[in-house]
Amino acid sequence: MLVKVFGSAVFGVEATTITVEVNIDKGVGYHLVGLPDIAIKESSYRIAAALKNNGYYLPVKKITINMAPADLRKEGSAYDLTLAIGILVASGQIKAEELEHYIIMGELSLDGGLQPIKGALSIAIKAKEEGFKGFILPIQNVKEAAIVEGLDVYGIENVLQVIDFFEGRGTIEPTRIDTDMEFSRTLDFPEHDFSDVKGQEGIKRCMEIAAAGGHNIILIGPPGSGKTMLAKRLPSILPPMTMKEALETTKIHSVAGKTKEVGLMSQRPFRSPHHTASSVSLVGGGSYPQPGEISLAHNGVLFLDELPEFKREVLEVMRQPLEDREVTISRAKFTITYPSSFMLVASMNPSPGGYFNDPNAPVSSSPMEMQRYLSKISGPLLDRIDIHIEVNPVPFEKMTEARKAESSVKIRKRVTHAREIQSKRFEEFDSIHYNAQMGSKHIREYCALDDASLSLLKTAMERLNLSARAYDRILKVARTIADLEASEDIKPNHIAEAIQYRSLDREGWLG
Repeated sequence: MLVKVFGSAVFGVEATTITVEVNIDKGVGYHLVGLPDIAIKESSYRIAAALKNNGYYLPVKKITINMAPADLRKEGSAYDLTLAIGILVASGQIKAEELEHYIIMGELSLDGGLQPIKGALSIAIKAKEEGFKGFILPIQNVKEAAIVEGLDVYGIENVLQVIDFFEGRGTIEPTRIDTDMEFSRTLDFPEHDFSDVKGQEGIKRCMEIAAAGGHNIILIGPPGSGKTMLAKRLPSILPPMTMKEALETTKIHSVAGKTKEVGLMSQRPFRSPHHTASSVSLVGGGSYPQPGEISLAHNGVLFLDELPEFKREVLEVMRQPLEDREVTISRAKFTITYPSSFMLVASMNPSPGGYFNDPNAPVSSSPMEMQRYLSKISGPLLDRIDIHIEVNPVPFEKMTEARKAESSVKIRKRVTHAREIQSKRFEEFDSIHYNAQMGSKHIREYCALDDASLSLLKTAMERLNLSARAYDRILKVARTIADLEASEDIKPNHIAEAIQYRSLDREGWLG
């Protein structure tokens, strides 16, 4: 008897429907074709044990299973449940008249229980697009899949529940998620709040500007000055995600298996890989491609602590994603693209010893050591960082101050208002949403300077020996400062403040 069951494969962040054809005939053997990997080929052992422990059996006949399209490689153990139900129906052990209307996915334990799968949200979106009635999957993944409206999503604990469902027994109901409620969760009480930061008012102002314009930023300061503490609080002042951003972010984390039984991700992600991370873990890839840290930080923040300690080749692979806001992984037989639109926040010590330019600490690094240390950050990578700011240790008087600092919620209101101004400004462009994304053409159009501002910028570049790459960055940051003040024109005070945020372009740092 021939039976068709439907599963799904995820490539990148998009799903493709897989038709599993199960044919049982006279003879003996278990033949699985259609480019399955080792995990799928081993499924017969899990299926046999799971069925036997629940009162069913794997037929001692010739079982031929084809996973179509046959030229598309299938990976992982999530097809166990799909294959098991197909075998049960094809062998006549159960009846399932509605089988063709459902996508079925899940990894089987030997006792028939179901283990979570990856990419449930992507699969649910594809199932709805192709007109399937419902999606049957492990209960651990039900919240993320149930975000998709117009699709019945059933969270299942074991294979017996699936059998009862198709035979009309049991009372399993589709899971319903209030998407608006999931999405409306805000950061009114963030875990990391700027009100906890003592002093550092100038740095907090700089972080506000970076958040308002989506600018990449690097913090330079000695150990213990608060660089990491400040970076962890940046997501708390970023504007709330739109529904489109929330779905994109959830899909990526779902594919990576990092949703942790939550539904819609309504908070912007914060990723902080260790400096020993490889290029594959950072940008994604592998023999079975998975999204890397830069994609997991999509619509959020990627924090690279101790930037010069990262391998140079690891940092260099970030150049293209920073520019294109997506990363493409190419292999001989396929190409996968992951989105990677994130804010880069980096930190570094000013020298290998950490205390360069500190009058209260001895200089412990030679000029050669300094040059070797700073040369790990290439010019092209630095080109993509708009704001450089020096972070100094907090004085004792500030640390013991009882007064509470301004909260993240108040700062976020100003940031959100500035982003709204930018969204309106760039509404005719599909690829530009905030100031950091402006190219040369847009800078000329939206960052025009009056004579006083132009004269100030010229003088600063000559006296401070600012590099040519600093020019566009200063204009974009000045545009953001003006937006925070709701000023239509860029004024000299905006240019003056933006000039302060180019520390690494000054003579004495990177040359």
